[in-house]
Amino acid sequence: MDLIQAILIAIVEGLTEYIPVSSTGHMIFLSSYFGIQEDDFVKLFQVSIQFGAILAVVVLYWKKFFDFSKFNFYIKLACAVVPALILGYIFDDYIDAVLGNPIPIAIVLILGGFVLLFIDKYFQNPTVTTEEEISIKKAVTIGFWQCLAMMPGTSRSAASIIGGMQQGLTRQTAAEFSFFLAVPTMLAVTCYSVFLKTYNDSQLKGYELLMENGENLKLFLIGNVIAFIVSIIAIKFFIGVIKKYGFKPWGWYRIVAGSLLLVYFIYLK
Repeated sequence: MDLIQAILIAIVEGLTEYIPVSSTGHMIFLSSYFGIQEDDFVKLFQVSIQFGAILAVVVLYWKKFFDFSKFNFYIKLACAVVPALILGYIFDDYIDAVLGNPIPIAIVLILGGFVLLFIDKYFQNPTVTTEEEISIKKAVTIGFWQCLAMMPGTSRSAASIIGGMQQGLTRQTAAEFSFFLAVPTMLAVTCYSVFLKTYNDSQLKGYELLMENGENLKLFLIGNVIAFIVSIIAIKFFIGVIKKYGFKPWGWYRIVAGSLLLVYFIYLK
């Protein structure tokens, strides 16, 4: 993977991480289209640049994350992230295996699109309008919904937003809580990938791959900076769209994108 390819992947990560269109599916397509070899460093890079996306949420909502007088906020996030930590650790090898097959990812992308077409009509009477009104029970339930995203192509944000709306949250409140929940979830995944996980081909841990040569470390740093900047823009744009149009535009996008991916991987690849 060269510098241009790393920049493109980081842009895609920043654009798609917080909107319900599956960042994983888009990065897999990009890697395949540009012939990027799926070696251990590329796998690590695609996960570790989530750190830049995490920082984007913290910066945009810094008053929320650094308001230590509202300790209940941190309790909710801690409880909500537990299901993903446990199930993610258990199914880590299975997830890696599915990532190697883009066909089911494209199919899930399409199916999720049809769900988003009707979600606004299905949840028409929200009762929770602010994060403060989200109970710990609701937060944990949303955390279990988030686990659906362990199937690549589902989209972590889509699963947690749908879970939030099922729990009575308005679409903006559900989207913002999805952003908040992404911080501990993605931070845990990134730390596991960098510090604990041993990669099969090289038998190195993530930080050893990063420090293996100066080029790897450079790509890692540049990728995170770009993911950070693009994520800030994407989050603001996403909130604006759902306020005005709801989730239907993202549903149509998923259906079109998933269909194009199916055509590409079945007939053109």
